[in-house]
Order: sequence, then C-alpha cells, then structure tokens
Amino acid sequence: MTFKNETVLVQNGSTVELKKKRKDILDLLAASIHTVNPYRSVGSCFKEDSIILPEGSISLKDFSKIYIVAFGKASIGMTKGVIDQIKITKGIVITNNDSLIIKEDNIQTFYGSHPLPNQDSVKATKMIEELLTSLSKNDLLIVLISGGGSALLCHPRISLSNMRKTTLQLLQSGATIQELNTIRKHLSYVKGGQLIKGVKGRVISFIISDVVNDPVEFIASGPTAGDKTTFKNAYDIFQKYQLWDTIPKSTQAIISKGIQKDIPETPDASDPLFQRVTNLIVANNSYACETILLKAKSLGYHPFIFSTSLQGEARDTAKKIIQEFLSYKNKGIYDLFIVGGETTVTVRGNGKGGRNQEMVLASLEYLQKHNLVFASFGTDGIDGMSHAAGAIADGNTLSRAKTLNMDSLRFLKNNDSNTFFQKLQDEIITGKTGTNVMDIQILISY
Repeated sequence: MTFKNETVLVQNGSTVELKKKRKDILDLLAASIHTVNPYRSVGSCFKEDSIILPEGSISLKDFSKIYIVAFGKASIGMTKGVIDQIKITKGIVITNNDSLIIKEDNIQTFYGSHPLPNQDSVKATKMIEELLTSLSKNDLLIVLISGGGSALLCHPRISLSNMRKTTLQLLQSGATIQELNTIRKHLSYVKGGQLIKGVKGRVISFIISDVVNDPVEFIASGPTAGDKTTFKNAYDIFQKYQLWDTIPKSTQAIISKGIQKDIPETPDASDPLFQRVTNLIVANNSYACETILLKAKSLGYHPFIFSTSLQGEARDTAKKIIQEFLSYKNKGIYDLFIVGGETTVTVRGNGKGGRNQEMVLASLEYLQKHNLVFASFGTDGIDGMSHAAGAIADGNTLSRAKTLNMDSLRFLKNNDSNTFFQKLQDEIITGKTGTNVMDIQILISY
C-alpha cells in the first residue's frame, strides 16, 4: 500500500521535526496494512495438500470437489491466497474494487457496492445460493469473509431500494456495526448463518475481522455463524434511534412478521448445521496494532497500545484518547499512542466526511495546545462517503486553517471534515487497500 499524497502530507509539517513525525506516522500505518495483507493471511493456512486449523490439519484429499465463495473488501486478495495454493472446482467472488479481477475460468467475479448494496450484489448472491445447493456431502466449501461483506453479499427480504434506504438511515443515526448488522440479518435470506442452510458438505470460513473484539456472528453479518439476535432485537434498535416510524413500510412488515413468528428466527449456534462449520479469524485490528507497536519501537519511540476496541461518537472519543495520552505522557511513560476500533458519527449536517476525518477535526485545539500529531485512518482506504482514508493534523493545523479563513468548529458542526482537510491537503489518500480491519489512530508528542 502507498499513500498517493505522501509528499504533500509530510511537507505540510511546518518544521523539520513535524515533517519527521508525519513521515513516521505514515510509515507505521503502511506497516500495519502490510501485516494484514489478505493474500498472505489466508495463504499461510495452507500447506501442501492440507488446511492448517487450530484443531489440526485437514487433508484436501478427503474431498471430491472444492468450492470457493468470497465477499468483502478483501475478497480478491483472499481468493488469490487460496487458488495459488490449491485447485478449485468453482468459485464466485463479490468485491467492491473494480480495478481487480481474478483471471481464472472457473471463478466468476462480481462488482457490488459498499456501504449500500447494488443490483450486482443481489445478482451475485443469488448465484452463490444456487451454487451451494449443488454441493454434495463429500465436497468442501471455503468461504472467504471480510469487512464490507454485509453490503456485498445481499439477498434482502425487501426491495433493494428499501434495503438501501433502511441501511442509510441506520448509518446516519450513529448505530454501531453490531446494531446495523443485527437488522441486516433479519432482513436477509443469507445473513445470520442462513447462507449455509442447504450446504451438505464441510464448510471452512476464513475471516478478516472488521468488528470490535472479532465476534464472528457480526462480521459481514455472520453468514456462516450461529446468531443469538432476534427480530425483537432489531425492532428495539429501530426504536432506540427513533427510526421505526420513518423506515420503509416493507421493513416494518418483515420485522413485525418475525416477531409474530411468521418468519423463522435466524439459526442459533446450537443448530446441528454448524457442527460441520469452522470459522477462523486470520487477520484483525490487533494484528495491525501490534505491528505498529514493534515498528514504533524500532524507530526509537516508547509506544503503547491503548485499545483495539475503541467505540463511541468520533468527536468525543478523539478528546478521550488525547486526555488519556497526556496523563501517560506527563508521567514520562509513553510518547506514542496506538488505538484501534471503529467509532460512529451521528450526522446532523450536510457536509462530506467520515468518522476518521471527523475525529481528527475534533482534536485540533488539543493538538495546538499540547504539541501533538494525530492521524486517524480507515484500513480499507475509505472513510465514510469521501474518497479519503482519513486525515492527519498537528499543532499548527488550526493556525493554517485560520489563514484560509476556515472555522474548524463550523466544519465540525456541519459534518464536513473532508472538505476541511481537502482544503488543507491533509486528507490521507490511498485508494482501496484491499483489506479492512477497522480504523487505526496514532498520536505522537513533539
């Protein structure tokens, strides 16, 4: 992974020291993405004619045919990591990166969209469902799951248009990914363990986690995992965010029918179908943060991983991170904080941005007062509805903004963080990275 605007981001540091700090942060972020490379993360699980699992090796010679289905932002890299190791009978891949393709006659690639599904997402998902009904009990199904899979693997019980509307309302309300995916499961034919309902053979899922604490049932809405959530949980989430009366009528109808038991609940972990399923996490936010820790030490810093499960409103968590960092810094313990997780933004304005850029925008006064450099970065290369992956700022950023007559608080109020950092040329731009392990923040003193 490379930063398309690295030179500008470094040069925006107004002193030699600030230029170095900015360069160090970019190097640390690049190292984190390298360690969660999907090709290597999945490929390392294969050795000769075997799959290496925590419970032991599985011989591929025991199966008549081997199939792949993959969906998520890392689906291309994960698929290549498998097909370079073993022979596949047939596969279907759904990605949101139309610059990538798998050149194999027996593997079809479809291009869906994220965070809102499109018609190609639905078409490909139905083809996957059809493929899975053809498997015999002697076949092996390899499922490759990564962040973004909830949108890319999509066969809703309501119209695509209403699914998009419902999803957008939840995204703008500040709902957590667990809450959003609880609702997605109960509006779907394939999520919440339902994807493998008709599969007769063995199922092994390799998963790159983009959810805090790696709960398999919520990553890409848990298509191969038992689900403990219910239609009543989904209803309660709509009520929590005062959305029930505003969501499409068809959405209301499905949730109501589920509560009344007219639609079956998603299968829970006790269902016998999961006895032939293995779900394995092969990369996550912790791996990425631990890589940053080691590299930061090699650069001469005294780093600390503050958390890999950060959650909350982006603008509020930024302040909390800085306050915690200052309490350690003032004791002379650490000079670099590493934080991972996934925050949310409650959209009240009409600007363009994302949780990472909003977090940095909310921190500017603190950075100026305490001589800090702060970056927040989406590991998938996409922050919200913008083209940026995140942003970087330092103690002089607020002064630079004022020379351009930009009021940071006004931009923050309008949820317009991308416009702010675009004007300052401090937005981090990578393009789609091909992986997704949530977000990473790095905070350094100078």
